[in-house]
Amino acid sequence: MTDTAWSIPDIDAVRDALVSWYESDHRTFPWRETDDPYAILVSEVMSQQTQLGRVVTAWEAFLDRWPTAADLADADRSAVVGFWTTHSLGYNNRAKYLHEAANQVVSEYDGAFPETPDELQNLQGVGPYTANAVASFAFNDGDAVVDTNVKRVLYRAFDVPDDDAAFEEAASELMPDGESRVWNNAVMELGGVACEKTPSCDTAGCPWREWCHAYETGDFTAPDVPTQPKFEGSRRQMRGRVVSILKEYDELPLSKLGPRVRIDYGGDYGEEWLRELCSDLADDGLVEVEEQDEWVARLRR
Repeated sequence: MTDTAWSIPDIDAVRDALVSWYESDHRTFPWRETDDPYAILVSEVMSQQTQLGRVVTAWEAFLDRWPTAADLADADRSAVVGFWTTHSLGYNNRAKYLHEAANQVVSEYDGAFPETPDELQNLQGVGPYTANAVASFAFNDGDAVVDTNVKRVLYRAFDVPDDDAAFEEAASELMPDGESRVWNNAVMELGGVACEKTPSCDTAGCPWREWCHAYETGDFTAPDVPTQPKFEGSRRQMRGRVVSILKEYDELPLSKLGPRVRIDYGGDYGEEWLRELCSDLADDGLVEVEEQDEWVARLRR
């Protein structure tokens, strides 16, 4: 044990209790039933700020259409982006990055996924959290995952201060060596079903009640959780509409595209606004904008 401000009493019992609780009963998601790094990467990218219940259908449909990284690499980017938009999976650049990552796996790694968190971060759009999740769940070779749910659990259970370095240290101390797959699934499940913003300690049978500081004191405060910006009417929603419309029409002048994107097209939301929106999409490699007799937008192929 390190000399820290928090306390993890009887760490072996804490570990055993959580793993036993998880293995006896947990939510079933199809990506938990595979160790295919490609399938797991797709699930992780789709799950970013998207409810897991909605991800299941999209994940299964995506893998039916592009079952391997090689299949995805061969796909037209516009088809991948169109799928993303149709299934309301959030920011379209995630689809672009996933497509580029598949191309890297094929061209730079001969079709074999890198296995460690550091190596996985070489893939386009794969940050530290996603890299660690794939390394953990596909190869059982990851570090302790620290997401919002895990921070909430550590803060409440062991009085870990609201500090990223402290959370990383506590999470690493807790995780048994060589057990990243089951451990990270288990601790995230604990945060997702028992130690939510409004905790369900007894109802969910939280395995850490015996040691939990919050359960003992009744103080269930936790670090603030960032809220998702309002989607309706947002720039993110408008970007998705542009891509969906161009998928249908392939190419449109802005004068015809605009009214299809916004019913109130004009004024503050006129051609200048639409050109800026299309320019952002062009920067992401999703759309091309060209000045002919008037400005024209098309999906990038």
